[in-house]
Amino acid sequence: MRRRDNLTAYLFLSPWLLGLFLITIGPMIASLYLAFTDYNLIQAPEWVGLENFTRMLSDERLHNSLRVTFTYVFVSVPLQLAIALLLAVVLDRGVRGMAFYRSVFYLPSLLGSSVAIAILWRQVFGTEGLLNQVLALVGVEGKGWISDPSTALGTLVVLNVWTFGSPMVIFLAGLRQIPTMYYEAAAVDGASALRRFFGITLPLLTPIIFFNLVLQIIHAFQSFTQAFVVSGGSGGPSDSTMFFTLYLYDRGFGNFDMGYASAMAWFLLVVIAIFTGVNFLVSKYWVFYEN
Repeated sequence: MRRRDNLTAYLFLSPWLLGLFLITIGPMIASLYLAFTDYNLIQAPEWVGLENFTRMLSDERLHNSLRVTFTYVFVSVPLQLAIALLLAVVLDRGVRGMAFYRSVFYLPSLLGSSVAIAILWRQVFGTEGLLNQVLALVGVEGKGWISDPSTALGTLVVLNVWTFGSPMVIFLAGLRQIPTMYYEAAAVDGASALRRFFGITLPLLTPIIFFNLVLQIIHAFQSFTQAFVVSGGSGGPSDSTMFFTLYLYDRGFGNFDMGYASAMAWFLLVVIAIFTGVNFLVSKYWVFYEN
């Protein structure tokens, strides 16, 4: 009977297991092999060893894509989490119609990575876009924010910050778990609202902040759609929006250099793993748990 129960369980698990091996693990192993080959999607892969990885050391466009990606991650993620935490604190005060506001604020997280929103963003920040029309009302002459290398990346940062809904909902759930007795005791001692926030709310919320930080850093490193649509797939102007993932796509599907693109993909995996590992290592110095 136990064997029959096991067979029944594996039968129900078989679709997931097939997906795991055929859609996830299989392609990962294949890409790892291709990372050590010269492969153009037409001819058979030719083993070249570490050549693809050594090419990265002299690839100036790859270095620029790393600078753009790091700037995007280090600027957009802290801003996004700060705004998400601020709104979560406001909603936690018991705003009337909180369910409605929570849904409205969460909506950008569902749509922010879509092609439609990226197209809308290009229209908003274009030369004749909505932003310049609003600036014209107050006598300010706008510019092509997306076509200017000094501001193009900033528009993508704003787009990522706009998708604050997901971490905001998680922050709100964390705030609801903080016992009210701490705030009552602090109020009796005469602590101000600001003091209660930095002395009670922020320390007890550090596990949630850490969770959101890790997730959003990983998500930001993997950003692709926004830059692809806004720049028309070129990473322009002047490679100012050339994310690492966009350059990877360009090498793999634009230049049919799939071996080099596979090596880049594994390099990105290592970069994300390093950032995640560092976050876990330093978390013991600033993440606090009640027990």
